[in-house]
Amino acid sequence: MAFSDMTGDRNPLHYDDVLSARTVFGRLIVQGGVTSGLLNALVAEDLPGPGSVFLGVEWKFHKAVGIGEEIVARAEVLSVREDKPICTLSTTVANSAGEICLSGTATTYTVPLD
Repeated sequence: MAFSDMTGDRNPLHYDDVLSARTVFGRLIVQGGVTSGLLNALVAEDLPGPGSVFLGVEWKFHKAVGIGEEIVARAEVLSVREDKPICTLSTTVANSAGEICLSGTATTYTVPLD
């Protein structure tokens, strides 16, 4: 509910148990922004790390993530510009069964924090 409160996303697929059980998902699902939000944390904290922001993303959502489902975000550096602190990353979010829920690329810029 915190994400819904912050963004105004009140899609019943995210909080109406009865309705969501009757959909193709068969359960409550989390907002895509919550799923991709793990990548925000990964970029800001680990790779490339503090001071990093997204310049652009291209993500495809392959599989819905259920409420309470464990997911893992991963990033791999594809390229680094020599003239600027800009990286292109391959990104994925997978569920505990290893199924890809989100995949794509992200371009980041890292601001020097010194």
